[in-house]
Amino acid sequence: MKGINKKLSIVGAGPGDPELITLKAIKVLKTADVILYDALANEDFLAYAPESAIKIFVGKRAGMHSRQQREINKMIVNYAQNCGHVVRLKGGDPYVFGRGHEELEYAVQFGIPTEYVPGISSAMSVPGLSGIPLTKRGVNESFWVVTGTLKDHSTAQDLKFAAQSSATVIILMGVKKLPEIVNLFMQYRGGKEAIAMIQNGSKPDERFISAELENIMEIQEKEQLKAPSIIVIGQVVKERGKSLSAFLEGQGLKMR
Repeated sequence: MKGINKKLSIVGAGPGDPELITLKAIKVLKTADVILYDALANEDFLAYAPESAIKIFVGKRAGMHSRQQREINKMIVNYAQNCGHVVRLKGGDPYVFGRGHEELEYAVQFGIPTEYVPGISSAMSVPGLSGIPLTKRGVNESFWVVTGTLKDHSTAQDLKFAAQSSATVIILMGVKKLPEIVNLFMQYRGGKEAIAMIQNGSKPDERFISAELENIMEIQEKEQLKAPSIIVIGQVVKERGKSLSAFLEGQGLKMR
């Protein structure tokens, strides 16, 4: 019997737009024997895999876990040992709040060869796709990427340090913590600081709202953006309005 070439590839699927996946990720998908894919990974990418490949949804979202992480780890090892090449397809970049390295470490313990294929992180791409530059000369000097919710569902302490800085702050997994986040940033930056929220960034059903900290809760109460959403806080949010205004002016139109 021919030996099984066991392997694990941790692959980033990008923010959701089916065109925003890397050539290397596509190449890896074409060699998959098994694909374990997440809720944030566009299912269109499964078409790149061989028809014979086993495709299993193992997505996790707030309050709705198809599989527990411990079970996913065991599935990776079992499928690699019995089927061959396992592709773990994860939304965004697997190493940006994606637990990709945890899964890779687990597989290594069982002698399974591994590789990591970066993806376009939603934290880096979605703001820009919505017209917000993460950095702009004369506006800001740096940016932070912070999780809004920790494993125990508490608010990340690093948010306090981020709020005290002058940097742009991109917050993932923060929708349910929005009231706490807004109150925290208002303490250090005041109510006039700009904020934006982007749901389903890069997808056809993307939703966007922006305001100042002092009135974002009123808008969110009306619009009810849900996860997955990205929160952006900082003066660069206002650059989106300038870009839209310039575009409309070029078309002989005005912003309403």
